[in-house]
Amino acid sequence: MTRVLIDTDIILDFFFDREPFAENAAKILSLCESEEIKGFVTPVIISNVYYLLRQTAKHEKVIEKLKLLVSITGVLVTDKDVIVRALNSEFKDFEDALQNYSAESDQEIDLILTRNTKDFKNSLLAVMTPDSYIKIKGASH
Repeated sequence: MTRVLIDTDIILDFFFDREPFAENAAKILSLCESEEIKGFVTPVIISNVYYLLRQTAKHEKVIEKLKLLVSITGVLVTDKDVIVRALNSEFKDFEDALQNYSAESDQEIDLILTRNTKDFKNSLLAVMTPDSYIKIKGASH
């Protein structure tokens, strides 16, 4: 089974119904829910999503959404080693570096799904957009 890190932008596309990206974000999360892929997030993603959803919804509603998210995804570890690697990396965005090194440290993540593939050009992992991944996955069925 493919194991993927789902970047913050995809989660936000789903929760905020951001067009034209929401449909593919929903497809990715649906693949996680049906256990066709194993999706992962990080504590940083959960925290960022909470913060951004909280701008438009009550705490209880946001918590409900996050509980649903973690019920269909795993959560990768972001420890001191990950933070030190991120701090010393060539990544221009510290948050992206944290996501990347959390995924790399897991050693079983196959790819990172993000709409901002250029942000992960320094990754040792495969990086794809949800659109590209869905097209390839569809072709393999």
